[in-house]
Amino acid sequence: MSTLQVIALLMYGAFLLGAVKNIDFIHFAKNKQQHLIFGTAASLFVLWLFKAGIFEGLDVHFLGLSVLTLMLGFRYAIIAAFIALVGATATGYGTWQNLGVNGLLGTVLPISVTYLFYMLSFHRIPRQLFVYIFICAFFPAAFSIALKTLSLGAFYYMDGIYAWDIIFDNYILLIPLLVFPEALLNGMAITLLVIYQPTWVYTFHDKFYLDN
Repeated sequence: MSTLQVIALLMYGAFLLGAVKNIDFIHFAKNKQQHLIFGTAASLFVLWLFKAGIFEGLDVHFLGLSVLTLMLGFRYAIIAAFIALVGATATGYGTWQNLGVNGLLGTVLPISVTYLFYMLSFHRIPRQLFVYIFICAFFPAAFSIALKTLSLGAFYYMDGIYAWDIIFDNYILLIPLLVFPEALLNGMAITLLVIYQPTWVYTFHDKFYLDN
């Protein structure tokens, strides 16, 4: 493992530790939310298997992490994404040496971006249903996949795995083709959830977004 891979693994481990350290596992085992967490993890696992790319590691696929974050909150989103990442890595999503990099840049970064958008919109913008859908799901999803692609491309360049022209031509250039489908996927998913299954969405409350 390279130095950057070790640093990323340690940082990712710190986020995982922070996500699980305050969880009451006895209560969690009795809580129905566990089914939602494992269900979303399984959905992510399947979604991430549909990827395309020429060079190993420079693969593109939908993330689906914005809707995951809004459904579960920050901590449980980290845990669900970790479960999905381990399963996907075991089936060839990436190498085990890159688990920390994929976890940090591919899951923690998009989840953090989405949760930041949600917190800012909750406290700074009038709370309305369309604000929730577009500001908390649509735009964070687009921004997250662009940022994830740029940061992962920068890692492969800084670690000397690929030359910049290969990264740019086969990875970075695809960002304009990724942002709108990713945003649309997350926006549509969260719209359906808040209409038909609002109890599954941890960050959505009728009294804030509908009653006003």
